Amino acid sequence: MKEPQVIKRGKYDVIIVGGGIAGVSAAVSAARQNMKVLLLEKLVNLGGLATEGLISFYEPLCDGCGNQLVNGIAEELIKLSYKYSFDNLSDDWKHKNASPKGRYETFYSPTVFSLALEEYVLSNNVNLLFDTLATYPVMDGSRCSGIIVETIEGREYFECGVVIDATGSAAVMHRAGVPTVEGENYMSYVTHGYEVKELNQNPCDIRKWSWTTGGEDLTDNNRLKGVTARNITDYVVYGKMHLLEELKKNKRDAYDIMTLPGMAQIRKIRRIVGETDFCAVDGETFAHSVGDCGDWRLNISAGKHYQVPMGSLYNRNFENLIAAGRIISAPETDGWEIARVIPVCAITGEAAGKMAALCI
Repeated sequence: MKEPQVIKRGKYDVIIVGGGIAGVSAAVSAARQNMKVLLLEKLVNLGGLATEGLISFYEPLCDGCGNQLVNGIAEELIKLSYKYSFDNLSDDWKHKNASPKGRYETFYSPTVFSLALEEYVLSNNVNLLFDTLATYPVMDGSRCSGIIVETIEGREYFECGVVIDATGSAAVMHRAGVPTVEGENYMSYVTHGYEVKELNQNPCDIRKWSWTTGGEDLTDNNRLKGVTARNITDYVVYGKMHLLEELKKNKRDAYDIMTLPGMAQIRKIRRIVGETDFCAVDGETFAHSVGDCGDWRLNISAGKHYQVPMGSLYNRNFENLIAAGRIISAPETDGWEIARVIPVCAITGEAAGKMAALCI
């Protein structure tokens, strides 16, 4: 069989693979450094798990004790999440009152947020390409010279100076030869639905998460991976069928599912082995920190402060590959649990974009 011809496309300073929160943050950050940026996304909407995955909760930018820890693009994005639609963010945080009550967090409309993200990216002069599956980095020794993708036109090649892997699965880094570690996950399948009640309700009270965890058969000893097509298929089919069994218990005309997630909601697929691990140690500091964060799990971690080391975003043996989002070097302890949520994805994405510009 004849090998498909590779279509050579343009050259960019920075290519970001993955249009989730980390990828959007990285793309905007690099573009603001006057880089020529291309953002590649395999779906046709931006936001990843935060939109297509229906995990429409913007975890806190504070420490749970009234102190804001996260600023920058992460704060721009929480404001963007409710700019055109509903929220349940405390007015104290909205207006930056003294001694704010509650946490700097909110639920939002995932569909409207996705539209707002697209406007945000385009207004920051990012080149955007949807329906584009990045398959392989082209390596010249330890350096990546570009990315091969599959599109409706065929196999295409984009040349670049720096690649930021924001795939959520470390697909680019893994295929480039960067050491990686696979994650394990509980079953978690979230949809959005509504119950037929009264009309005069806040949309936050109408658009309800319908959450299935797969029952007692998925325990600590039977977690799930997400590194093969079979893994992904088994995960989403199991979630859908378990959800359907739950729906069968409801009155047929009293409940509806608004939409099913457009991607597998697997939180920990694969992460890199970097120069420095982010282990989420309260009070630990680093000479090269890219930002501070708190812990979204208020019940066990109010008041704790964590620094994210720059070394968690790269492996020194691969000179122009940078990780962003839930694939950074964060071990299967509190580190990965904290690194995988929206604020830290935005922090590491913004840092990755600035690092890429410095590399250029």
